[in-house]
Amino acid sequence: MRGAGVLTGRVAFDAPSGTTDAFGGVTVIWAEGVPVAAQWLYSRGDESVQSARNAGRSAFKIRVRSSEATRAITTDHRMRDIRTGTIWNIIEVDALSFEARRARLVFIVVEGPVIN
Repeated sequence: MRGAGVLTGRVAFDAPSGTTDAFGGVTVIWAEGVPVAAQWLYSRGDESVQSARNAGRSAFKIRVRSSEATRAITTDHRMRDIRTGTIWNIIEVDALSFEARRARLVFIVVEGPVIN
């Protein structure tokens, strides 16, 4: 990756927080994350990506700059495309590999979009 021009998308990573209702059921409330610049990469690879495609879902690898906030993202979070409002499930986060650390990036594999 050369320069910031590659990170042309805008996404946010929303964190879950649960509340319990009067009947003991848990309701998930999403705390909206701060938008960050991102690059969408078409993911064609492993078995989980292929099975998602076979089920009619898309899988992408998202590249964002490494920061304290982006390194804290887990598969419990969800990703929101700022421009379209589309929600994506996070299925993998890589902030620790040599490539990610060397380039100061976090790679996130997402699947979706999520249908409400």
